[in-house]
Amino acid sequence: QVQLVESGGGSVQAGGSLRLSCEASGITYRNYCMGWFRQAPGKEREGVATITPGGTLSYYGDSVKGRFTISRDNPKNTLYLQMNSLKPEDTAMYYCAAGGYSDCQSMNGMDYWGKGTLVTISS
Repeated sequence: QVQLVESGGGSVQAGGSLRLSCEASGITYRNYCMGWFRQAPGKEREGVATITPGGTLSYYGDSVKGRFTISRDNPKNTLYLQMNSLKPEDTAMYYCAAGGYSDCQSMNGMDYWGKGTLVTISS
């Protein structure tokens, strides 16, 4: 049974930082593209960042470039998202996802999803 469990969400003021984590089980983690996605109320889900299985390449959504950093620890089956300079428009439910290598650049077609962790940024 595949499980992706996110943690680290919370409420912070604009300009602050948060670090999200995602622990994976039930998959051969090192073989999967991993990513973070988010969905704000009333909006479509968008890709935040993805990282290739070996961690050598990462991709970011335009709205988070230069502020967010995705990383992974393959021996620990864990994915991270360091979020700095947070803005109110970053408020959303953040989801961890796993997919094939080709899903990384497109940020599309991920196979497995977590239940999400809520991030709220106040002005």
